[in-house]
Amino acid sequence: MKKYKIFPPKDDKWIAGPFDTDKLEQELNAYAEQGWRVVACTSGQFFTGGHRNEIIIILEKDE
Repeated sequence: MKKYKIFPPKDDKWIAGPFDTDKLEQELNAYAEQGWRVVACTSGQFFTGGHRNEIIIILEKDE
């Protein structure tokens, strides 16, 4: 059985600030230590009072 997670979570304050590759790397490594692995990555444009581009990463791990 697999379990999936979308990163970053909608309520994560990480996405509110400017894009920081060091912070992204730290976050992904923290998830990797918990057994998560990246299976897909894309970007999307969202409209929430203004256009906003976001990176979307799908993580997977065995349950």
